Amino acid sequence: MASNNHSGVTEFILQSFSENPHVQMLLFSLFLGLLLVALTGNSLIITVICLNPSLHTPMYFFLINLALLDIVSTCTVVPKLLQNLVSKNTISYGGCMAQIYFLTWCLVAELLLFTAMAYDRYAAICQPLHYSTIMSKTACCLIASAVWAISAINITIQITMTIRLSFCGPNAIDDFFCEITPLFPLSCTSTDVNSAMIFAADMFFAIFTYLLILVSYGFIISSILKIQTKEGKKKAFSTCSSHLIVVTMYCCTILYIYILPAFGQSLKKGKIAALFYTTVAPALNPLIYSLRNKDVKIALKKLCPFLRK
Repeated sequence: MASNNHSGVTEFILQSFSENPHVQMLLFSLFLGLLLVALTGNSLIITVICLNPSLHTPMYFFLINLALLDIVSTCTVVPKLLQNLVSKNTISYGGCMAQIYFLTWCLVAELLLFTAMAYDRYAAICQPLHYSTIMSKTACCLIASAVWAISAINITIQITMTIRLSFCGPNAIDDFFCEITPLFPLSCTSTDVNSAMIFAADMFFAIFTYLLILVSYGFIISSILKIQTKEGKKKAFSTCSSHLIVVTMYCCTILYIYILPAFGQSLKKGKIAALFYTTVAPALNPLIYSLRNKDVKIALKKLCPFLRK
């Protein structure tokens, strides 16, 4: 990629958080800790679900996919971020394109996966008699395959359009990692088509999927309110509360970063928010799903006896 005939840039300069060595070491320790928590937590979630037949249900099948996406997105951004904190804040042209590809793939796939998980909860609570038929193994595999494939097709088109741009002047990216939009000001060719495609993709994958999730939870809440017993309501809500918390945090961050700038809002504050979905969210997700899920906690205690205390 770096040898592209239309590009005179072989590397990009990423924005530094601080020039103070003490602050850099503090940030290095923080991000390293988040990386280890994300990798350990998500790996544990995958292992626990795979080793416990009682957790072989659609909800936990989708949770495995979420954990895999969190691992990939974390490994795409954080290791390079750690390297830049102790050395030059640079990334090669090819490395930048690769980071864009895998991170965007994961972000879009997570939005689609959250929609699939919301539909799963809708089917479980609103259509309990037909749940096993609606969310069969075949249906779950098809949904998961569609999530990965659609997000892959989207980013393949986007990265192909990005590679066609010429970068022959400034090479300082106004961000701490590579994304498509911050590259546009550095291009010495027109980015109108690229901007239009990015806007269309953002509107579809962020707004449309978020609306589908809201509709699903509208039906879910309506069904829960119709349950007569207090214990029944509590049990029904507990099956989707973890997912609702994760979706709310994630979608609000994505909307803030990708949708508001399209309407003229500044990206400056978005850099801080970007830290959330690239480093914090992957570490928080397994904690939220394990601490708020009785079945996962029981399975974790069986796998790790020291947790029983």
